[in-house]
Amino acid sequence: MLEARSVAVVGASVKTGSLGRQMMAELRRGGFDGAVYPVNPGYEEVDGYRCYPSLLEVPEPVDLAILGVANARIEAAMADAAELGAGSVVTFSSLYEEASDGPSLAERVAAIAAAHGMAVCGGNGMGFVNVPGRLRATGFATPDDLRPGPVTFLSHSGSAFAALAFNDRGIGFDLLVSSGQEVVTPMDAYLRFALERDSTRVIAMLLETVRNPGGFRAALARAAERDVPVFALTVGRTDASKALVVAHSGALAGEHGAYEAVFDAYGVHEVRSLDEMADAIELFSSPRRVHAGRGIASIHDSGGERALFVDLATEHDVPIARVSDATLGRIAVTLDPGLEAANPLDAWGTGIDADRIFRESFAAFHDDDEVAAMAFVVDLTRQGEPYDEGYLQVARDVWTSTTKPFCVLSNLSAAVAADEARMLRDDGIPVLEGTTPGLRALKHLLDDAIWRVGTEPQPPQPAPEVARRSHRDLLGAAASFSEAFALHMLAGYGIATVRATYCSSFDEVEWAAADIGFPVAVKIDNPQIQHKSEVDGVRLNIQGADELRGAYEDLSSRLGPAVTVAEMAPPGVEMHLGIVNDPMFGPLVLVA
Repeated sequence: MLEARSVAVVGASVKTGSLGRQMMAELRRGGFDGAVYPVNPGYEEVDGYRCYPSLLEVPEPVDLAILGVANARIEAAMADAAELGAGSVVTFSSLYEEASDGPSLAERVAAIAAAHGMAVCGGNGMGFVNVPGRLRATGFATPDDLRPGPVTFLSHSGSAFAALAFNDRGIGFDLLVSSGQEVVTPMDAYLRFALERDSTRVIAMLLETVRNPGGFRAALARAAERDVPVFALTVGRTDASKALVVAHSGALAGEHGAYEAVFDAYGVHEVRSLDEMADAIELFSSPRRVHAGRGIASIHDSGGERALFVDLATEHDVPIARVSDATLGRIAVTLDPGLEAANPLDAWGTGIDADRIFRESFAAFHDDDEVAAMAFVVDLTRQGEPYDEGYLQVARDVWTSTTKPFCVLSNLSAAVAADEARMLRDDGIPVLEGTTPGLRALKHLLDDAIWRVGTEPQPPQPAPEVARRSHRDLLGAAASFSEAFALHMLAGYGIATVRATYCSSFDEVEWAAADIGFPVAVKIDNPQIQHKSEVDGVRLNIQGADELRGAYEDLSSRLGPAVTVAEMAPPGVEMHLGIVNDPMFGPLVLVA
């Protein structure tokens, strides 16, 4: 599909403003040089190609059929594509129909594809673009100057697909895919395909859901193995947005904590906005990665903006490099009187010889072992000298004379002068737009280095077979257990627990406390009550018999006779462990 060399275009047209005309225009715009077969009974020729009245009259099986037809005709078009022997299909149709008995339209389309081994991009998507392959399988406008580059972008949002394609910052793409509802081909299939291409060095995704969790995790593991950084922007993080996800594509959004667990396991960088994603993939499109150092060093031309930079860096946990006294000494001798050598550095004094001060200060930062990456934090406004040629030349000089990651970061995206930014980008220098997304992109760069040198998580040792057998039988025999019995089962798996005894009378409570030894805790044990503290059902640090009797009489009179008597845990770190069954990723351990 993504490397098709023959394409049938169903619904091709010459009508201005039509989907059929746009599909043909996009093939032409991309420079596709494979076989093209327009299909429309109303034309004999479209865009210089012979036009066929039906897919079944196309003279050969095609790699890809682009179906620009409405929901009412999509099932028949799919059947014709299958009979022709098409290897894959792109459909923009929403695949929606009024509820009826039997399989839905989407299910019937999927069944046709499955029966004939066809990949399907869609429905309700915008298709895909293989930039170096010059294949634009879409019915929506793409930019003339879409340049090839190292980024693959996979999106459940067609609008985000278009927004990234039309970025004005020169980000180069290998693949762009608007996968839509994924009635057949899920996100992980595109992910695996991209990871087999040497031309993809960065992957970004906008996710509404994960339809094949096992395959998705396997693909992320492959990305980690290949050292290809992956960025993910998830939607449906709130209850309100989850409902909108369902309404948009029928997707089931899982709990955000499950995403975080999976992303942490495979080193995926989670971004919170499209702006942050754009800054991150631009920064990672540069071949420079962090290999040493612990924090960033930055040089500014404004004291106020430097303070803002530090505030936001602190807020987003972006480490500032603690540079050496030797480094500060090198910088101090270059500065105008009254300026303090520091990191971050406000290097603007009188403005006289500022370019030299910037260059020499960056050289000092670059040589410091604590510095992992550097940023030239200036606003690139259209003010003229020294904000254009002077600053641009400083950035070029620093870029060519250093090897550590380096970027220009503008505090206000709306103030970035497009021409100046383009000149820097043409020289390979990343230009980050906005203090917060820029800082978060730099943090991803530092985190990536930590992940690459980290220790791969080891699978846990299996539980003793005797414990597994006995506990399997017990779990199958009862609906609920006392807390004391649950602790006993955990101990069988090698988990350290406090001593605890289930009791249903004061005589049993008295015996348990004597056996365990004071101080003890007494807690209600009622399966109907999930949170003991909410009903004042816990007594801690009981020191003797009288206190024990009073605690039990109070609890039993209000909440029933069953209690757990347990030893008091020693002081330490308190953690909450639980199990959640995520609708996408299945059982997960909750740690809080």
